[in-house]
Amino acid sequence: MKPPMPIPCLCLVTDRRLCHSDPQELEERVTRAVKGGVNLVQLREKDLSGGQLLELAERLRKVTRGLALLFINERVDVAVACGADGVQLGEEGMPVEAARKVAGESLLISRSVHSQEGALTAEAQGADFLVVGTIFPTGSHPGAEAAGPQLLSSIAGRTSIPFAGIGGINTANVSQVISAGASGAAVISAILAAEDPELAARELRMAIDVAWRARQEVAIR
Repeated sequence: MKPPMPIPCLCLVTDRRLCHSDPQELEERVTRAVKGGVNLVQLREKDLSGGQLLELAERLRKVTRGLALLFINERVDVAVACGADGVQLGEEGMPVEAARKVAGESLLISRSVHSQEGALTAEAQGADFLVVGTIFPTGSHPGAEAAGPQLLSSIAGRTSIPFAGIGGINTANVSQVISAGASGAAVISAILAAEDPELAARELRMAIDVAWRARQEVAIR
């Protein structure tokens, strides 16, 4: 049985290069981020072998269990093997239907999308969640054109599944992401590159929650 998505969502996407490529330091930073309010961790380390990825996934499963969902990027087999909660598929990755055949109903399946059309296709295929970007300019994808919060607004008006914005999101602009209709935000450097990952996560969590409450109040007027 699939776990419920945490809404509003603060997702931390891993990049161990921001942790001196040290798995132990990454684990420590993820632990502190979860303590600060991260409720979804996406393990995204594309250069690791299957065995190395599984070892790291099992370590992160221990520190997230009961506190935050754990998604594995692309590797459905690793997600199943480590007892993760979900898998994150790239827009050009495995079809949602194929991932479901492997995972059954035990995993949440999220799709990365970059357009309204991509979002509609992913929803039609049975995705449970979407990660939408790139919203603001970001160092992790320096060549990507920032679509701005208007992309989120266009998707919010057409899809029924929850989604998070990604790309250049921080405490100063995350309220725009939530106000545009997103159910949360996914970040990398805003937390992993911070001097204090727990404090960075707590500040983002607070900003998300404030914007979420404001949106809910507007909706019921």
